[in-house]
Amino acid sequence: MSMDLKGKKIVLGLTGGVACYKAAELCRALVKHGASVQVVMSEAATHFIGTVTMQALSGQPVFTDQWDPRMSNNMAHIDLTRHADAILVAPCSADFMRKLAHGACDDLLSTLCVARPRRVPLLAAPAMNVEMWENPATQRNVAQLLEDGICLFGPAAGSQACGETGLGRMLEADELVEELVASFQHKVLAGRRVLITAGPTFEPIDPVRGITNLSSGKMGYAVARAAREAGAEVTLVTGPTALPTPHGVRRIDVLTAQQMHDAVMAGVEGQHVFIGVAAVADWRVANASGQKIKKQEDGAAPQLEFVQNADILASVAATTSLSGWPYCVGFAAESENLVEFGAAKREKKGIPLLVGNIGPQTFGQDENTIILFDETGHTLLERADKLTLARQLVSEIAKRLERRSLLT
Repeated sequence: MSMDLKGKKIVLGLTGGVACYKAAELCRALVKHGASVQVVMSEAATHFIGTVTMQALSGQPVFTDQWDPRMSNNMAHIDLTRHADAILVAPCSADFMRKLAHGACDDLLSTLCVARPRRVPLLAAPAMNVEMWENPATQRNVAQLLEDGICLFGPAAGSQACGETGLGRMLEADELVEELVASFQHKVLAGRRVLITAGPTFEPIDPVRGITNLSSGKMGYAVARAAREAGAEVTLVTGPTALPTPHGVRRIDVLTAQQMHDAVMAGVEGQHVFIGVAAVADWRVANASGQKIKKQEDGAAPQLEFVQNADILASVAATTSLSGWPYCVGFAAESENLVEFGAAKREKKGIPLLVGNIGPQTFGQDENTIILFDETGHTLLERADKLTLARQLVSEIAKRLERRSLLT
């Protein structure tokens, strides 16, 4: 469990809706990620979940009443937000969205939202029936909230407690945690489109066997999440992994190197950045069998013929030479002489930035050490968890894009 929210003070507001059960899981997750959580509930929310439950999960008293006698000055709407880093209303009902859009102050939660300091972001996770979400009045309120700078997380589409299906579901707890963490990240790639490859490829020998490698995809998925946190529109082309898709990232699943090449080349137009993190097989089996290869009585091994796969990074770099975009970042996994081989590979590929690491020390691991190679030399990023390294890499890419913009 990461501690991305360590030291953050979050006011978690609950309004009326069956999605309050998710708020309990969300509260627990926020605490596990290091946040201090102060729960404030509307009267309607107490019909769906008890204050005792939320107090037990947050470890702090729950507030529901503007005139709570525990506040000596009767100013709960002021005191509860003055040291907060963010207010997150989850679930946020249609009625409460109406209150926020019109500045209503008729209970503790709505009043503290209006009275919050301007530096405290107000975030809301809508949760309601699909017809309520699509109602023109609700959409007018949504537009007003966005204009006022209130950030909406979701809603998602799917089956609802009422039995209907469509937009209106509150995001899951882990998705809301990702959104909250992302809200604290600098949007250094805002307005940028980023295409990323991740994971291994699998080259079939026959219908049940194939050649692959030990890449887990963790670094590529971390880069995708970090780029999205930084405000980019992210597409992830991934080989076979068991990893969940980072929230808000568009995912394209492929199996072979050729499929990955085709997916990348089909989507590279209009991208600002390409980051090739995937461990792509250099060769594929040219004479793959259509049926399972059987053992031979004499013990003879099958005769496999190999053909070299297309170089995805080189193919993208060739498009860059024509249009100037995308900015290309490659990854190189070596087993020795990383500084020497990394610098040579960047020159050979003709790309502005290459990220090098020692493959056996990173495949399947949660931490890594990487070296950035560019035209000025190389820079070591010390060992850290892969998401931390991914955020550092995204920051470095953003700096280079800014310098590039100043030169053109």
